[in-house]
Amino acid sequence: MKIPQVDPATEKSLNTLLWLVAVGFFMQTLDATIVNTALPSMAHSLGESPLRMQSVVVAYSLTMAMLIPASGWIADRFGTRRVYVGAIALFVLGSVLCAVSSSLTQLVAARVVQGLGGALLLPVGRLAVLRSFPRQMFLPAMSFISIPGLVGPLIGPTLGGWLVEYASWHWIFLINVPVGVIGCVATLVAMRGAPLPSAGRFDVAGYLMLAFGMVSVSLALDGLSGLGLRQAGVLVLLVFGLASLAAYWLHAVKRPDPLFSPSLFSIPTLSIGLLGNLFSRLGSSCMPFLVPLLMQVGMGYSPLQAGLMMLPVAIAGMAVKRLATPLITRAGYRRVLVGNTLLVGLTMASFALTFLGQPWWLLTLQLAAFGAVNSLQFTAMNTLTLKDIDNVRASSGNSLLSMVQMLAMGMGVATAGAVLAAFTGLFGAGSAAQTLTTFHATFACMGLITMASAAIFWQLRGHERAPAGSAADAADPG
Repeated sequence: MKIPQVDPATEKSLNTLLWLVAVGFFMQTLDATIVNTALPSMAHSLGESPLRMQSVVVAYSLTMAMLIPASGWIADRFGTRRVYVGAIALFVLGSVLCAVSSSLTQLVAARVVQGLGGALLLPVGRLAVLRSFPRQMFLPAMSFISIPGLVGPLIGPTLGGWLVEYASWHWIFLINVPVGVIGCVATLVAMRGAPLPSAGRFDVAGYLMLAFGMVSVSLALDGLSGLGLRQAGVLVLLVFGLASLAAYWLHAVKRPDPLFSPSLFSIPTLSIGLLGNLFSRLGSSCMPFLVPLLMQVGMGYSPLQAGLMMLPVAIAGMAVKRLATPLITRAGYRRVLVGNTLLVGLTMASFALTFLGQPWWLLTLQLAAFGAVNSLQFTAMNTLTLKDIDNVRASSGNSLLSMVQMLAMGMGVATAGAVLAAFTGLFGAGSAAQTLTTFHATFACMGLITMASAAIFWQLRGHERAPAGSAADAADPG
C-alpha cells in the first residue's frame, strides 16, 4: 500500500505491520471455520458422538466474547506490541494443546486457551494500526486487513476436510504453529513499542458480572446436550446468568465509566441492531456447525466433499456484498431486514427437505442461496447498528457489537446442539433414516427461530436508509 508523506523506511515498516495484522486476522477467522468439517473425525477419535461435539465450537466463541470487553484496556495497560505477541503465543499454545488432546474435556479446555489468544488478535491489531497510520489512511488500511477475514471462511471448511481426509484432524491445529512463530518474530521486529497511554481504571466488578452472565447463560444452553447437566442444573445456571446480567445493568447505570454505558441504548437503531444481531444469529450461526454434520453423518459425504460443498456459501456471500448498500438505500432497512430475515429462516428450513442421494447441484443451490441472504443480513444488521453512533461512543458501540456477534455464535451452536440432542432422543439415531429425520427437525426449528427475529426489525422506522457512501463490506466474524 502506498502511504503518502512518509519516508521509505517508515512506509516499509507500516506495510509490514498491515501484513502482520492481516495474517493474525486470517488465523483467527480460519480457525473459527476449519474445525466444523473435522468434528465427526474428532468425535470418532475421542470416542464421542458426532452429534454432541458443539462444545468445541462454543468454547472458542464464548471465550472470545468474554474477553473482547477487556481487550482495549489490556492493550493500553501492557502495550499493543506486548499484548499482540502474547495473543499469538496463546493462540499457538492453544493450538498445540488442541492437537495433543485425548478427550473431549481436554479439547474444550484447549479451545478456551486458543480463544483467549484469538480474542485479542483483531481488536489489538486494529488498535495498533489506528495508532500507527495517518488518519486519512486508516480506512484503506482497515479495508486491506478485512480481506483475510473473508478469505479465511472461504478456504477453512475445504482445508479442514482435506487435512482430515489425507492426514488427521490434529493438523488443523498444528498448521497454526509455524505461522504463529513467524508472527511472533515479525511482531517484535515490525510493531513499534509506542509509549503507553493512560489505561485508566478498569471496571472489574462490571466485567465479572457481565462475563459470568454470558458464560452462565451459554453453559445453560450447552448443558441441555453437551455437558449432560440435568434440568435443575440448567435452571440454576440460567437464573444465575440472567441475574448477573441484570446486576451489571444496574451497576452500569450508577457508574460514571462503565464498560458499556446504558446510554448507548438510547440510540434506537443501535438497540434494534444489537437485539436483531443476537436473536437472528441464534439461528443462522448454527449453519456452519450443522451443515457439515448433516453431510457427513446424515448423507454419507467424506470430510473433503463436505468442505468443498461449503464453498458456495462463502462465494455467494462475497458476491452479494456489493448489492447491499444500493438495496438498503433504495428499500430502507426495515423492508430489507424484515424480508431478508424471513428469507434466511426459509433457506435454513429448506434443509429439512434434503434426502439421501440428493443431487449435488441441488444442495449447492441451497447452500448458495443461504450464503447470499445470510451475507446481506450481516451487512444490513452491522451498518444499522453503527450508523447513528457519535464519535465519543463509537469505540464502545463497536466493541459491544463484536461481543454480541461472538456471543450469538456460541449460543447459536449451543442451542442447535440442544435441539439436535432433543430430537435425537425423540427419533433415535440408530439408522440413516432416523438420523436424517433428526437433522430435518433441527433445521426446521432453527429456521423458525431466525424467522421470529424479524419482529425485532419490524420496530424500525420506515424511512431508515443507508447513507450513500456507507461501507457494506465491514469485516464480520460471523
